[in-house]
Amino acid sequence: MCLGIPGQIVEITDIKNKLATVDVGGVKRQVNIACIVDENHPPESCVGDWVLVHVGFAMNRINEEEAAETLQILQELAAAQAALSN
Repeated sequence: MCLGIPGQIVEITDIKNKLATVDVGGVKRQVNIACIVDENHPPESCVGDWVLVHVGFAMNRINEEEAAETLQILQELAAAQAALSN
């Protein structure tokens, strides 16, 4: 099982190598966007896109509502885990 974390592309850092900066819950990371670009959606048009990130790759684009819902669920899981640890 893999877990994709929602993040928003905030900057394209290397068009040739298809690298972008993605904000994942306030933490900015460099991510490979090769899986989400094509002739109809080139790297330059990805800024602002919400994506699911897994092991340094943007696996697919998602809408903002889906991203917010997933982030909320992840926060609830983290809170539940923290409560169990105490």
